[in-house]
Parts: sequence; structure tokens; C-alpha cells
Amino acid sequence: MLKTNRFTRRSLLGAAALAASASLALTGCVAGEDSEAAAGATAASDGVLNIDFATYNPLSLVIKEKGWLEATLADQGVEVNWVQSAGSNKANEALRSGAIDVGSTAGSAALLARANGSPIQTISLYSQPEWAALVTLPDSGIDSVEDLKGKSIAATKGTDPYFFLLQSLEEAGLSQDDVTVQNLQHADGWTALNNGSVDAWSGLDPIMAGAEQEGAELFYRNLDFNTYGFLNATESFLEEEPELAQTVVNAYEKARAWAAENPEETAQILADVAGLDLEVATTVITERSNLDVDPAPGETQRAVLEKVGPAFVETGDVASQAQIDEALETLLNDSLVQAADPAAIKES
Repeated sequence: MLKTNRFTRRSLLGAAALAASASLALTGCVAGEDSEAAAGATAASDGVLNIDFATYNPLSLVIKEKGWLEATLADQGVEVNWVQSAGSNKANEALRSGAIDVGSTAGSAALLARANGSPIQTISLYSQPEWAALVTLPDSGIDSVEDLKGKSIAATKGTDPYFFLLQSLEEAGLSQDDVTVQNLQHADGWTALNNGSVDAWSGLDPIMAGAEQEGAELFYRNLDFNTYGFLNATESFLEEEPELAQTVVNAYEKARAWAAENPEETAQILADVAGLDLEVATTVITERSNLDVDPAPGETQRAVLEKVGPAFVETGDVASQAQIDEALETLLNDSLVQAADPAAIKES
């Protein structure tokens, strides 16, 4: 049974918490789009599951399109409120404010948020993507990471492309001080590159795949610098609504199996939501998104995040390595995946 006191409390606190979250830019929780954030905050009432969907999380698009959560939760009197996340930073903001219960981020962004006090846990992995790369335009004179010295680069702080950029600079013997980083949301970064406002862009699929089709060049790629797709939930949601949280993970496992059997339709769903050509969406799904990943967050992801964590301290995004270490010990929660039952999800 749902506990109505939880939803009542969230409806009273949601707006104030959301406003407070706008000041958290360097924690991976920067100010979100007003329409999306406000919708999530005001919808937090009795009997509502607030959950995000994102074009960088194809499984979320499948679940939303198929109406599986709505069908499964209808008998319980639970409404499903879908809130779009434009990036990991937006999902982190909404999770921290209480505007959503479950949100999609990159692993690096989840670690950053947890290290800075956001009470979230990762309850499933939705993909192992190659969703970030460094992008420029033809004839820019930029052929390698070393060529970025003295250049301006668009990147969305608090997201995997931002951390991809930091790791790439470090590997090339450069630091953040050697470049100018323009903090722009992913779509705005591509626009800035396209109109000449920046020299390069640390891009994110599927926007990046569309840019590539339009002639943009991915001049540096490195799968190892991409962290996994993390599905996160607030600790209060997990503690107070464990059955509802289990239903969400059940739906993700149903979507994972369905996407594996229906890659063409999965690509079409992505194309429709993201406004992409089907060819571009197919590239994202079949070539740059491993949806058949083990969904249980564990030691593999911890090892990846251990490499990323020290960079947060070096850049000042996290105050100490001790905060990183504590976050690594408390972030990953595989209990719901281990108990997942996709057959419990109803067809719409």
C-alpha cells in the first residue's frame, strides 16, 4: 500500500526544495527548465509516481511509450507523472528537490551528486553507452585533444560529457585552465558549436549523432571515459515505497528484454521522441548503446567511478576524497534488480 503521508509531505515541501536546488550548480544539480521542474514539483501529491524519461535513456522511452507502469499501477490507484530530463544535471536537480522519485543519469553524475550530499541510490543500470565524445566542425584545425589548448569548449557541467572532457584533457597533458569551458546544456552546446560561438563541444547522444549526420566530426572517442547509465531513486522513496520502487525496476527489466528483441522499434521510438532521422536513432541504439548490460550495479561500476572520483576533488566540484569514498560505499544498491520480476508488469 502507498503511504499517503509521504506524498502529502512532498507536496508541501516540493516547491521550496526545488527553488533551493537552483544554487547547486557545481554539485551536478544546476537550475532546471522551469516548465519541467515545476511540473514535477506540483504533481507530487497523493498516489503519484514521479519518474523521468530522457532521450539518453532509451529504456525509459520504451516504458513510457508502452504505458506499462500506468497499466500495472492503475489497480493501486497510482498515477504516473513523467518528467523529461534534458541531462544528468537536470535529473539530479529534480531528484534532490523531490520533484521526481526516480531519475536517469550517467554514473559520474550520480557519484558527484551523492558525494555532495544528495540522498540518492542507484537501483539499476539502463545501458553501457558510448554516448560522449569530443566534437568539432570540419576545417576547424582541431584534430586532437592537444589542439584544444587555448580553445573554448561547450560542455554541460555535472554530466558525463563534462567528465569525458576532463579525463581527455588530463590524458593529453592539459588541465581545465588550458581551455575555456562554456557551461551549456547539451543541445545548446551543439548550437554554439554550429554558430561558431565555441571551438569544440563535448557532445552527448542522441544530439551528437544528429550533429554527426549534419557534418560534425567526432575527433576524439574513448569508450572507457563513458560511465554507465545509472537509474537512481531518492532514499526516502526507497524506504517508504519499496513495492513501488520494485515495480519500476520490474518495468525496466521488461523494457530491456523488449528492446533486445525489437531494436528497430526501439530506434523508432527514440527517433519520434528526439526528433531524429530513423537512421541516426538506429545508430544510437545499435552501435552506441549496449542495453544488454547486467542491470545490477556493483563492482564493475565502482571501479569505473573510482577512476573518475579524484577528478571531482581536483576541480573543486567535491571538497574531499573522503566524500568520494563515502559516496562509493553508499551509492550502489542492487537489491531491487536481484528481485526483479518482469512478468509482474502488465501490458497496456
